[in-house]
Amino acid sequence: MEILKDILLILHIIGIAGLFGGWFMQVSKISKGTAVIPAGMVHSGWLMLISGILMFGVNEAIGGVTMDIRIKILVKLIIAIVVMVLVFMNRKKESVNSGVMWAIGGLTLANIVIAVLWK
Repeated sequence: MEILKDILLILHIIGIAGLFGGWFMQVSKISKGTAVIPAGMVHSGWLMLISGILMFGVNEAIGGVTMDIRIKILVKLIIAIVVMVLVFMNRKKESVNSGVMWAIGGLTLANIVIAVLWK
């Protein structure tokens, strides 16, 4: 079970890195109004969301989930769902509103900060 948990954590990190990296590549285009959501951001977001849910399930199965962790995961899940809704709704647009792009980047960063700092 520990190996599965570690593999899911690796996939989760790859997913969030792809999502944040894809957003970061668009930062210079945001102010110009030409930012887009590349397909890699969509796929990375799904990888992050699915691996996070599976990781929670594995932790729950081995009995390592306290109430504090459940609340943390719920907050992270809500943020991830909001990010994925924004990504999914804007993925085919020729240019994405700068507010939407900043929300995607900010919420993704918030999820990273919550993961690291909320103990």
